[in-house]
Amino acid sequence: MSCGEPHETDCSEVLDHLYEFLDSEMPDVDRAKFKQHFTECSPCLEKYGLEEAVKKLVKRCCGHDDVPTDLRAKVLGRLDLIRSGQAVPDHDVAAAPQES
Repeated sequence: MSCGEPHETDCSEVLDHLYEFLDSEMPDVDRAKFKQHFTECSPCLEKYGLEEAVKKLVKRCCGHDDVPTDLRAKVLGRLDLIRSGQAVPDHDVAAAPQES
């Protein structure tokens, strides 16, 4: 996704770290670069707005449920695999481990 214009911060970098931006889990200097990018790039701004809306909806609907620690770890591990471009297993991350 890109508007086709050159930016100081590349669209792929912004999209790869969008959740870190949404969750305020990045240094202020990087947040400033992302904010600048959103003012210049409407496709990335649109993606940001969509992800922000989904995040708010999930929080409103599911924000009071406790997530089991092991499920959280499995989901975060799977997200790391996806972000790194590695193959992701097709099994359900919430399922109990299969016995050999």
